[in-house]
Amino acid sequence: METLEKKEVSGQSRKKVGVKSSVKTSKQTVALESLVYEVLDGRPLYYRGYEDVLIGRKTPEEIMGSSSLQWVLVTYFMRIMIRSLDEKKYWFASNEAGVHLDHRNNLSHAVAVYEKMVLTPDKISVHYVDVPAKVVIEIDVKADISKIEDFNYVNKKTRKLLDFGTSKVIWVFTDTQQVMIAEQSADAWLTMDWNRELELLDGQYFNIARYLDEEGIKVGE
Repeated sequence: METLEKKEVSGQSRKKVGVKSSVKTSKQTVALESLVYEVLDGRPLYYRGYEDVLIGRKTPEEIMGSSSLQWVLVTYFMRIMIRSLDEKKYWFASNEAGVHLDHRNNLSHAVAVYEKMVLTPDKISVHYVDVPAKVVIEIDVKADISKIEDFNYVNKKTRKLLDFGTSKVIWVFTDTQQVMIAEQSADAWLTMDWNRELELLDGQYFNIARYLDEEGIKVGE
């Protein structure tokens, strides 16, 4: 089993984790560090399926990429944002946009909305963003959470983002066709089927089931 050497995740480098060893597959040598998805509470969380890469069964690209349904949903949310929200007021992020909470936490977002008055031009750089998004949208769990200490990953990540200053966190679960919404101002986090009309931001709503139906996409068939 590979030996991890944990290093502080600095605000300068935004490195996820330090890993000394690498694993040679049938086609290439894979550095374990390259398979880190996020760092949560100082622990590296690897991409789901990373063990298949380590034994040469899959390539890194096979486990890091999004499914067709996942990227269609990212496109759907981005379309709502670009068409309906104020581009002078907000930045719209996608592509697993990284966020640096502190030296023990580097997370990523499938889709996010940032206020330009918070994420000012001087904060745009080659490093992870270090300010909270207004709204975060996560589509499925891409991290390997097979270890017992990671079973509560969704709730833990959500709570950290809300505590960091994010107003709303939206999780979309394609396997159960459900949406979970957690807001700073709410007494409870709500999970419901994705056929409901739900507010994204500033009075703009989304309905995943309706959108998929309009596009002729059948899920689970």
